[in-house]
Parts: sequence; C-alpha cells; structure tokens
Amino acid sequence: MTESRLINNDFKSPKNPVVKKDSFFVMFEKVIEATPRNEGKPSQEIYLDGERLKSIARLVGGVKDEDILTLLDDCKGFRKLVHSIGIVIKTDAENAGKINFILHNYGKQNKYETGTLLRIACPTDGTETILELGDFQWSLDDDVPGKFAFEFNYPGELALASVKFYLHDNYKVPEIPMEPPVAFGSKGYQAMINKSLLRKGNNHRLKAAIEKAEGGDDVTIAYIGGSITQGAGAKPIHTHCYAYQSYLKFREMFGKDDGENVHFIKAGVGGTPSELGMIRYERDILRNGKVEPDIVIVEFAVNDAGDETEGVCYESLCLNILSSKNKPAVILLFSVFENDWNLQDRLSPVGKHYDLPMVSVKDAVVEQFRLTKEDGNIITKRQFFYDIYHPTNDGHTVMADCLAYLFSETKKSSKDQVDIEIDKTPVIGNGFKDVQLLDRRDNTINATINMGSFYELDADLQMVEMDANPFVMSQFPNNWMHTAASGNESFKITINSKSLILVFKDSGSSEFGIAEIFVDGQHIKTLDPHEVNWTHCNTVILYQENVCREHQIEIKMAADHEDKCFTILGFGYTL
Repeated sequence: MTESRLINNDFKSPKNPVVKKDSFFVMFEKVIEATPRNEGKPSQEIYLDGERLKSIARLVGGVKDEDILTLLDDCKGFRKLVHSIGIVIKTDAENAGKINFILHNYGKQNKYETGTLLRIACPTDGTETILELGDFQWSLDDDVPGKFAFEFNYPGELALASVKFYLHDNYKVPEIPMEPPVAFGSKGYQAMINKSLLRKGNNHRLKAAIEKAEGGDDVTIAYIGGSITQGAGAKPIHTHCYAYQSYLKFREMFGKDDGENVHFIKAGVGGTPSELGMIRYERDILRNGKVEPDIVIVEFAVNDAGDETEGVCYESLCLNILSSKNKPAVILLFSVFENDWNLQDRLSPVGKHYDLPMVSVKDAVVEQFRLTKEDGNIITKRQFFYDIYHPTNDGHTVMADCLAYLFSETKKSSKDQVDIEIDKTPVIGNGFKDVQLLDRRDNTINATINMGSFYELDADLQMVEMDANPFVMSQFPNNWMHTAASGNESFKITINSKSLILVFKDSGSSEFGIAEIFVDGQHIKTLDPHEVNWTHCNTVILYQENVCREHQIEIKMAADHEDKCFTILGFGYTL
C-alpha cells in the first residue's frame, strides 16, 4: 500500500467546514473495539468496497440522491464529491492517548498494496479532527475506497466514533433528524419482539432443558453460525453479542444459584455457511466429545447463499445435532441483513418438517423499519445495524430478546409428551448428516496422505472469539501449506468415503495463488483463494456419491503459480 504524505508541511483544515459545507455521516457515535490482528496494531475495521459505502451513505447519512451515491463507487468520484473527512472519537479510558484513523483505498494492480493509505492521529476527548483530502498525495493506482480503520494501542479498548463526509460546494444533501433512543421494555417494543416467534414447534426437548436447569442440573446452551453469532457489531464482542445476552437471559430465567449451573458455548465464524458449520460441529460445539449441549441455536440464515447444496448441508447439520444421544433441543434462528434479505424461505421448511422452534428476527423488525415513529417504528435501521450486515449493540439486544420470548413462551406452555420424529425422509436432503473432520492432527479414518510440497503450517489464519472469551483463536491450525520455497510436489490423499469436502484458506495476500484439484486423475476444480479476498475459511465439495469407495485426490499449484502459497485447512468426509 502507498501511505500518503502531506503535500505541505503544515496541515490545513477547511475553514469552518461544519458551517460552510454540506455533510453527511457515515458513522455516528458507533462503538469501536480494538481487535487483535495478525499484523499491526489492534484495530476496528469498517469495509467500504463493493456496494458497502453507498449502502452506508443511505443507511447512516440518509443520502437518497443517486448522482451523489454513484460518486462513491470509485476513488475518482469519491474525491470529486468529498472535500474532507471529520472524525470524532470519544473514550472514558484513562491515558488512552490518540487513536489513528485510516482511510485505505484499494489499488487496481494489487488490491491491498498499491492504493493510497491516509492515516491521521485523533484525540479521544471528542474534539473533531479534519482530514482534508486535498492536502495529501494520492496514488494514481487508486481504484475504490476500501476501508476505514481505527488503530488502538491495546486490544480490547473501546471508544465511540463518528465519521462525517464534508462535500465540495456544488453538492448538497439534506440534514437528517436525530432519533430518540430505542424504547426497550415498552408495549410497542414487546409487540415487535412477539412477531419473531415464527414457530413454537414441539417443545418436548426445550421444556426438558428448562426443567433440568430449574432443578439445578448442569445445562449447556450452545450457538453455531456465522459472523453475527460470532458477535460482529457488538462491542465488546464477547459480552454484548446476542448469543451471550440470550444465554444470560436463559440463565436468569431458569438457572439455580445465580445460574451457575447454566453453561455457554459460542461457535460463530464470520463469512462461513452451514457447509463449514457441519464440519466444525464436533470440534467447536461438542469439543470432541467433552460437551453435550442441551440446547443448540443454529444461525445460518444470512450465510448460506453460497451453500452448493442449497439446504442439504443445513438440514444435515440440524439432523446431526438432533440425533445426539442426549437429545438436545434445536432452535432455528433467522437473522437479517440491512437490505431486508435472508434465506428464511429456503431454510424454514427444515424447521417445519421436524417441528422445531423457529425465531425470525426478520419477521420482528423489517415491517416496522418502514414506519415512522408516529406510525409505530420502534427501532430504525440506523439503530439496529452496525453496518449493512451486522447488528449494533441495540440490534444484538433485539435478537437476544427474540430468543428470550421463545424461552418464556415455552415455559408457559404445557410440555409435549411425544418427542419429535427425525427418522423420516428429509425435506431437502441429509447426505452430510454424519460428516467428520480430517486435518493434519485428526485422521481417524486412516486416509493415506502424501503432503508433497504442502508440508508447512500456516499460522496466519482466520481468528475468532469463541465462547465468552475476548481473545481470538485460530481456525483450522492443523493444516497443510504450500509456500513459495517448498517446491512443486502435489498433495495427495487416498481415502474411502461417500463424499469429500475440501476446506481451504481464502486470502487477500498477493503471495497466495491458484491450485488445481484432481479426483481419480480427472481435473474437477480450479481454486482461487482471492475470490473473496480476506483471510477466512472456504469450502468446496469435491465429490458426493451414494456408496463408500476409494478415491485418490491430488492438489497441485497451477501453472505459473508454483511460487505462490496455498493452504489446505482440512477435509470433511462421510462414510
């Protein structure tokens, strides 16, 4: 990346930009948190590429002028529109020092390395810092505004941040009114929450868990899903996420001795679908047989768009959980994006088929988003969403209250005496119900593996906050990595299985390259770890058959990519 320098030695601020220039917020008093990074200072990152900046301008700034929004598509239009950026950061922490604000443009030649990076140190006492764009040199290779970042000195620090775009004089935007705080606990709020109960379902298992908790026995409530379950948008992420907040509500409602008998498992991984979740379940929820959850909340309603099976993986995961010997309750939770979208219509038939409790955040909030305060709006999109994907603390509170409403309604209801029936024809498919993980450490199937030049271990992995921990843990550390210096031998595995799923690392680094996949000598896939372009876990089905038989899989670097990196994180297989 090209870190920009001031053109002049003296920093110039626009003359009273608050009064003289039209402006709109792209962040308004949002809580930011210092998250540890593999490289550099702990930081909060806000991504702007794709349609994100335009969506943020609509959501936070109330911008409706399409001509103005179109200028946010690329750096050329951005500089034509935006004169300067105002940053206000507030924190109560003693000796907080300054927090760096960064605007990082992505480059045309190399996304992360050839665009301009603007960095300015901001006080944390609420004083506005003005970053005037004309005072900086910009790279000729700038493509699109990539992200904001706030660099802290120490991990776990919190602050309140506002970011405003001041516009050049020929652009005008209307002011938007301030919103009153969300009236949590009001009759209108509770009526909104009540709409989230999509289906009570058969309560036999959930009532059993509640009775167990009330009796003082140990009860574990577990959560598996994507970034919303991980806690994205919640600050602090480990205590204000919907998962932890709803666990606290269950503990308060039904626990004994201050709820010490109620235990919490959280296994949300950002940017991943149920296709990966079903592979992670044994490791991340059951902890390889050490944990038997009594309740499992499954949240993949906004992550499963890329599921190759269009629901088979989701139903397989649900059936895997339901088939456990201790008969846990499964609750299906349907979160929602800022554009009112989720996959509830695809996934809810699974809940209906097995008569499972289902909670829809979409059903609770979307209809009232369109209302004015006078007509019954309870929480606006600006209040609910931290960005176009993830909830704010208020949004996570709404999600927790939706789950708590299911808990309370189940408590009031008579117990269904007959358990659900799961031994029946699946509604979508159950081909991956018994999927198991194979990685460098766990190879219980005794597959024959020749690492070839994929013998290194990759430590630069997707990092996730698990359970109630503020610190992050690496995903799939027992991997196989090809590096620029490791040679050009193929990775080969011989395995007896019905199906095989490859888990590989996506990366934004230019050091990573393309790999070719062969099954039984036939080329079947070309995998590019830059399709999403940030460090996380990707899955792809290599084969799925009705009989278990031997297969030989070969993974090799593509031509002209032998000097690049590629990481095999693991495999999921069925017998």
